[in-house]
Amino acid sequence: MSFWFILSVIGIVVVVPIHFVSVNHIDLEEKFGKERGARIGAILGMISGWGIFLFLFGLWFSPQPQFIIPIMSEILLIIPIFGLMTLQIPVFHLILFVIITIPGAWLGIRGVTDIGLEASETHKSTQIINTGIYSHIRHPQYLGAMLSHIGITFLVSGFYSLIVTPLVVVINWLLCWKEEKELVREFGETYSQYRKQVPMFLPRLRRHE
Repeated sequence: MSFWFILSVIGIVVVVPIHFVSVNHIDLEEKFGKERGARIGAILGMISGWGIFLFLFGLWFSPQPQFIIPIMSEILLIIPIFGLMTLQIPVFHLILFVIITIPGAWLGIRGVTDIGLEASETHKSTQIINTGIYSHIRHPQYLGAMLSHIGITFLVSGFYSLIVTPLVVVINWLLCWKEEKELVREFGETYSQYRKQVPMFLPRLRRHE
């Protein structure tokens, strides 16, 4: 594996405890005071959020072997890049990229829109949002990130990126688990009830009466 790919994997793993600390709002404010604790949490939250985003780029675009699904594998879309090289994308991979990534991007954007940019960046909510997309799933941004990872992996045909997909899923689940643990501490029964009513990632199929 390339140095940059290994660095990206290590980076994503290292960012997890930073995120854990950033969402521990009660302990931070008790230790450093309300304003300073909130500021530290916000800074660590932005570091962890942007860090994961940048290291995902490393997973996707680091030098690595390519894989090809043997469906329409002979049909390639050839894209020149700055006149220096060409990117060859199997058409079936491109189809999978569109099918998977568009919903992922929509979930991410909708999640930010419904909860607000500040809360999204700092991972600190002032209220429980249970309307819009958050009335169907509790973590649209994390689900969107996982779908985007899978879709872009198909686009770049990155074999190592495909292999570490289970790790990406587990890390996103851990981030959600930690956030929810702290939200229960902060909002008590209100969030506990919300968690019982709304699934984490997969919306329930409700029968229309």
